[in-house]
Amino acid sequence: MIALDDVRKARLRIRDSIRMTPCAHSEIFSQMLGGSVCLKLENLQRTGSFKERGALNKILTLTPEERSRGVIAASAGNHAQAVAYHASKQGIASTICMPMHTPLNKVMATREYGAEVVVLHGQNYDEAYEEARRRSEAQGLTFLHPFDDDAVIAGQGTIALELLDQCDELDTVVVAIGGGGLASGVASAIKQINPKIRVIGVQTERLPSMRAALEEGKPVTIAAATTMADGIAVRRAGERTLAAIRKYVDDIVTVGEEEIANAVLLFLEREKMLAEGAGAAAIAAVINRKIRPPAKAVAVVVSGGNIDVTLLSRIIERGLVKDGRLIRLRVNLPDYPGALYQLSGIIAEHRANIIATSHDRAYYGVNLGETAIDFTLETRGEAHAAELISALDAAGYVHERIQ
Repeated sequence: MIALDDVRKARLRIRDSIRMTPCAHSEIFSQMLGGSVCLKLENLQRTGSFKERGALNKILTLTPEERSRGVIAASAGNHAQAVAYHASKQGIASTICMPMHTPLNKVMATREYGAEVVVLHGQNYDEAYEEARRRSEAQGLTFLHPFDDDAVIAGQGTIALELLDQCDELDTVVVAIGGGGLASGVASAIKQINPKIRVIGVQTERLPSMRAALEEGKPVTIAAATTMADGIAVRRAGERTLAAIRKYVDDIVTVGEEEIANAVLLFLEREKMLAEGAGAAAIAAVINRKIRPPAKAVAVVVSGGNIDVTLLSRIIERGLVKDGRLIRLRVNLPDYPGALYQLSGIIAEHRANIIATSHDRAYYGVNLGETAIDFTLETRGEAHAAELISALDAAGYVHERIQ
């Protein structure tokens, strides 16, 4: 287990290359939790996540011989970018193994940050990890573990030192857990300075590998699953991280996919900032009251912002549907000139905006001489949608809302 001195040395080692990210008070999340909430914005690091801290600290502790052989890492994206960027800055050749389904933006960024070889292998992080280990042995490359390494853990722990400088009345720290490098580093430093501060870990319900390890008393490999929080999609916790989390983390809670998606959307819409799924997991725990309101202040580590724009567009669209700001109605109309004009007049009168329409005369059980029309509409929310639907009822239209 790392000592506090390891974290302090890491801070001195990396401080010229790593940004001291803001810890900003959030009015909206404070209201939701019922206590003061501050956001530690690690999504503002150069490569978009906290991973830079551990990766750089590890790189700066390599021997000349280890550097000369080149480095290799396995990652779902953020560790890859951090290693590629800082290895390149240090003049070290890097090879990165990533799952085949890694979002394109993370693959492209890893190449742009200086990785000489990017290998897409396997269906998940664990399979990419095995390939990186194989190449490390076969090619003599220095392997940089994404979380189960003392230098990496100490680097991540530098967040805790910044939090204590930035937040005078810190009561609780909430941090996402994948393999456990971030949580074990932060918790180790926090508890060695002030044992009264609570540290809460957050995992996705689909891959609670650290919780499973705590229950079994050792790391276990859990079943593979897909999650939008790909940055914490780790099937097996680390040996070193498990020991630190068992000792220093007070509790681990889990969040579902819908909760994470809602947190991403709320963070974007209300805080005007972007978090990826893993980066929003801790936010999701707070806004869904998975933790108790703090006596003083809670710091939430927003661990990363490297979200795939395609996924983001889906999250936004689903969020609009959930809020009733995007609805789809199927209306049966008589199939003669002017029928659609009359219907669209009611929609316009109630200030809903038509996004798309489609006609169908053969399906959905429509009668001969009728057509079914699907409308996708923008509204101001559920109350506005209900107002429009009441108007259609009053006008005698047969319709249904498509969920």
